[in-house]
Amino acid sequence: MLAKLVSFPTVSDRSNLDLIDFVETYLADNDIASTRVYDETGQKAALFATIGPDVDGGVVLSAHTDVVPVVGQDWTSEPFVLRADNGRLYGRGSADMKGFAASVLADVPNMLTSNLKAPIHIALSYDEEVGCLGAPPMIERMLEAGLKPRCVIVGEPTNMQVVTGHKGIKVLKTRILGHSVHSSQLDRGVSAISVAARLISWMDARTAENKERADPDCPFDPPYTTLHCGTIKGGSAHNITAAECEFVTDIRLLPTESGEEWVARYRSFVEEDVLPGMKAIAEACDIEVTETADVPGLRPEENGAAEELVRQLTGDNASHVVVYATEGGQFQERGLSSVVCGPGSIDQAHQSDEFIDVAELEKCQAFLERLRTKLS
Repeated sequence: MLAKLVSFPTVSDRSNLDLIDFVETYLADNDIASTRVYDETGQKAALFATIGPDVDGGVVLSAHTDVVPVVGQDWTSEPFVLRADNGRLYGRGSADMKGFAASVLADVPNMLTSNLKAPIHIALSYDEEVGCLGAPPMIERMLEAGLKPRCVIVGEPTNMQVVTGHKGIKVLKTRILGHSVHSSQLDRGVSAISVAARLISWMDARTAENKERADPDCPFDPPYTTLHCGTIKGGSAHNITAAECEFVTDIRLLPTESGEEWVARYRSFVEEDVLPGMKAIAEACDIEVTETADVPGLRPEENGAAEELVRQLTGDNASHVVVYATEGGQFQERGLSSVVCGPGSIDQAHQSDEFIDVAELEKCQAFLERLRTKLS
């Protein structure tokens, strides 16, 4: 099953419909109906299905179908052909996170013969890697369909440890329109690049402040919210003040902090401290801030049903949080108790020669067997 899923090159900038077609047919061959939830282009879809009785209190097993690109990476074998070597399975998405999806789908025949008293819901999303865009509409359709699960298990790679918290993400695109003049007349122009530098420096300063006042008992590493510029482009020549500049930043939030408040602080600095000086030189100058992704953090739950169940199934009673984001926060945001627990290591995610240990898949298979027994 993993070999089949890896064979679909579901990089986020491509369609995932071939994989969804395969899963839909596989489930139908097992007499399981499924529901697709398309994106606005119709070129991508999420899918969910239910195995077991039509009652409340089931468990959602959630995975994303998209993977990150392989362009520019030095692979020693074809990334979309699963390769076994010395107890490891190599291929793009093997760890992040088709290993979990494959384990769940391979277990479907066992689920059908387990006399489940509560249902297992399979949920497969798209575009997780570009901002967790596909899960929210899928979750909405699941709730509209009347599903009332007890908890959600998001199978991101955690080495089958129980992760109860992760950071959230706000992704912002800032586009600056300056006023172009010859660089010898700098005082008459507005360099969009210089403005961008000022805005990025503001973000760097906020990160430094957060680091300075970080709670040493915070379990996250780093234990504070970070603001980071990942890409920037602008300008046309060394002797012309840049008419345009665009950069993309992400804010990695502690789950106890508000992403909306951070964005409001940034917009306030833009509109009150930066933009007036630009417009005093040229009224046409402008700064556009667009929010392109909003992923809530996962907060540890007090007496959470998901944590209780998964700790029983794994025997893991230690405290674990991660700094990467998942769709767990989106399920939790809609009132569904959620944890993250899946096979493989996040250290392998997005890397060349990405792999998952066979032993991790075996641990996941044993986990699913215990889940079936629990629900029976």
